[in-house]
Amino acid sequence: MCHHLFVYGTLRPGCAPEEVAHAAAKLLPVGEASVAGELYDLGHFPGAILSNDPQRRISGLVFRLPEDDGVLRALDEYEEFFPVAPETCQFHRVPCEAQMTTGSTLPCWIYVYVRDLTGARRIEDGVWRGPAI
Repeated sequence: MCHHLFVYGTLRPGCAPEEVAHAAAKLLPVGEASVAGELYDLGHFPGAILSNDPQRRISGLVFRLPEDDGVLRALDEYEEFFPVAPETCQFHRVPCEAQMTTGSTLPCWIYVYVRDLTGARRIEDGVWRGPAI
């Protein structure tokens, strides 16, 4: 099981909405990183999909998950990841490999978007800057 989480959107420090802020505040910072994939602007939040293309990167942060299992359950609920009913999910939590800015790699969980991306704008530089206003 992964002990780290790669975040790229609303789970970043200062971005978490009130409903999940208590859980996000318990994440332990490790450092800046990127993951091979593409990032899409979905309005109030971004959605990531993983890719094998090393030129397409998603920028974000890696956090160590605390010992408290309730934190990951709260994050799953917020991200609408329901392992017992995957067809109802908005995101799936899957393993990935984060490339740290130090050059090392770290196995992490990431929430990937699993719904239709038709009409969504790809964020070319892989950096989400907040909700579109």
